[in-house]
Amino acid sequence: MTIHKRTYLLILLDSIIVLFSIYACYFVLHPYLDIFNNDMLVVSSLTIFLAHHFFSWRLGLYRKVWTYASVGEVLSIVRAVTYTILTVMVIQYALQQNIYWRVLALTWMLHVFLIGGSRFSWRLYADSRFRFEKTDVRKRTLIVGAGAAGTMVTRQLMHSHDAELIPVGYVDDKHTKQNLEIYGIKVLGYIKDIPAIVKKHNVENIVLAIPSLSKHEMVDILQVCVASGAKTQQIPRIEDLMTGKVSVNEIRDVKIEDLLGREEVQLDMKVISENITGKTILVTGAGGSIGSEICRQVMRFSPKQLILLGHGENSIYLIDQELQNIAGTGTDIRPIIADVQDRARIFDLVDEYRPDVIYHAAAHKHVPLMEYNPMEAVKNNIFGTKNVAEAADTFGVSNFVLVSTDKAVNPPNVMGATKRFAEMIVQNLAKDSRTKFAAVRFGNVLGSRGSVVPLFKNQIAKGGPVTITDARMTRYFMTIPEASRLVIQAGTLANGGEVFVLDMGEPVKIVDLAKNLIRLSGYSDGEIEVKETGIRPGEKLFEELMNESERQSDVVFPKIYIGKATPITKQELFFLLDKIPTLAGSELKDTLVGVANRRNVEVKTPQMMTVVG
Repeated sequence: MTIHKRTYLLILLDSIIVLFSIYACYFVLHPYLDIFNNDMLVVSSLTIFLAHHFFSWRLGLYRKVWTYASVGEVLSIVRAVTYTILTVMVIQYALQQNIYWRVLALTWMLHVFLIGGSRFSWRLYADSRFRFEKTDVRKRTLIVGAGAAGTMVTRQLMHSHDAELIPVGYVDDKHTKQNLEIYGIKVLGYIKDIPAIVKKHNVENIVLAIPSLSKHEMVDILQVCVASGAKTQQIPRIEDLMTGKVSVNEIRDVKIEDLLGREEVQLDMKVISENITGKTILVTGAGGSIGSEICRQVMRFSPKQLILLGHGENSIYLIDQELQNIAGTGTDIRPIIADVQDRARIFDLVDEYRPDVIYHAAAHKHVPLMEYNPMEAVKNNIFGTKNVAEAADTFGVSNFVLVSTDKAVNPPNVMGATKRFAEMIVQNLAKDSRTKFAAVRFGNVLGSRGSVVPLFKNQIAKGGPVTITDARMTRYFMTIPEASRLVIQAGTLANGGEVFVLDMGEPVKIVDLAKNLIRLSGYSDGEIEVKETGIRPGEKLFEELMNESERQSDVVFPKIYIGKATPITKQELFFLLDKIPTLAGSELKDTLVGVANRRNVEVKTPQMMTVVG
């Protein structure tokens, strides 16, 4: 039914009701009066007719969606009818200094009853129609939470033409709600009963509808839901639902990062704004997963100029296009194709743009790949960092932040060793520079290009097997936005030479990550094989964020620590930087790993250094 037809129908229905009400009440209370020849009754009828439509229109009774009618709509009806009767009272008193109190009181009651009844019959009709319409093709859904959010989800699912879900029950841990019915849907048990309820009631979908949960509480419930084998989803924030920003149809699938249990990091917006707003910011590796997210976060603070520097033409093009669409008139975005290994080019760019802050995210990061290509890791991670950092020092950049990794701790591999070298470069430069140099060290980033999650998803899409190297292997994980926000925050804390360590929470077993992804993809345990392939070259079973000599307990900002990472001396460092390009094969790896782990480094003369592995 179109909006206009629906409005005309309501006006016609109300017209019949208001005229019937007043004439019926006169007839009941004054059965011997000639109601058709009573001038005051005619005036009262005309007044109640016009006043009702006026107040109904002003109070929006013809614009409301009565299939969702509730207490608020009842109050609107009562107000409209009350104002109408008061208007009639004023007219009666003005014309004959007399008011028919009993007639108007009875008219008010009958008016409210009939108008309200007509509207709520609309809702009852919709409830009954949607309850039985196409329920055989809608997915049987269990709602976790029988509170305000859960009942809102149920109600909207029952009334939506487009919803693919049909509620069959609730679970809630409140004892007082057990076995109760809400909108005809029963509370079937407690959260711990979810697996049994899913099996008994053939539940296909679970919707988590408790937006007030902490992250840790949510993870515990999600683990139960995911383990049940039913597809698990979450509602948007309750504020967004209630304000109409989103609808229940925007219920989203649970993502693997939801199972990390990490509380959202709160940034010091004032300090970050002082560092970025109105400033020139340079991001290297701007087309990569971390670099591009740093750019997105930086844009929130309206820099004067954002320089996107990267080696990959397509990736820089994509992030440039994305940011140009959201950039305000005050931010100049410059996409720059350049290689951090090209020292002259990097110096020219830093000289030309004179950035206030540099976030250095350009790096080779794949452990097994760098084992086969160690010199490429050296050129990009070590000498690329040296080029950008020394350019920052030369041209007086205020802040320089190196994006580092937990693999720089006690590294057995080339990639981790080169990142530790990069840390030592900026630590040594910080000793005598006006630039505030710092490194930020964190673990694996969920969803970044080449990370394990996209690999697992691709393997699941092909029907398996999902390959893990070792069932004992654990890793620290963080989401891309969280890692990028903390990199920006850590940059504001730098005084010079710090290695900031981000709180990565608890390490996650890779095999558990694989199994959870399989379940989130809609498969039961055993449907997709999880296969061990053996540890790859350079991999560790367990990663560390700090070694024992680096540990300190002080938290400089929530989730940010300073590790006491001590670099080798500048003399040792620059001697090594001259020596490394002459090495190859196992000698190159042994030197990198030995120095990064500080194993028996001995400088006999300025011209000779030995590294005893």
